[in-house]
Amino acid sequence: MPKEKSAGAVVYRIKDNVPHYLLLHYHSGHWEFAKGHIEEGESNEDTVKREIEEETGIKDLKIIPGFKEYVKYFFRKSYGLSGEAKKKAPWVFKLVVFYLAQTNTEDVVISKEHTGFIWLPFGDAVKKLTYKNAKNILTKAHNYLLLKLGQANDRLVLK
Repeated sequence: MPKEKSAGAVVYRIKDNVPHYLLLHYHSGHWEFAKGHIEEGESNEDTVKREIEEETGIKDLKIIPGFKEYVKYFFRKSYGLSGEAKKKAPWVFKLVVFYLAQTNTEDVVISKEHTGFIWLPFGDAVKKLTYKNAKNILTKAHNYLLLKLGQANDRLVLK
């Protein structure tokens, strides 16, 4: 079975002392985080920075140390296929490592890979995300922020 490895990030910015998370709308209709394939010789963190910039135009990305989560799933590699060929597309095992990353950039310029984006506070972001594994990653990232940033900034509101 073919295998793929990608890296991505739960990107947030602070607005009115509240973290807002960046969600991207994919052509298939789902909402998720920015992620992409790790290129040969590239570290996970380098992939995250490159993919975020390519997919959103964000350049001022700061990866927060200590947060790293993995998502594993299977999918059919059926891009550009239709009919019987789509049904016979091979299954692929995918492993994605997610980091937590902060930006000060509000204006996003999405790539052709996406149809839209939105910045949302935690509760709204969890509701907007399509897949359970993405909701779990966001919850873990948010809880990490609660511990990490909540202690350093008593004005930070995490809801």
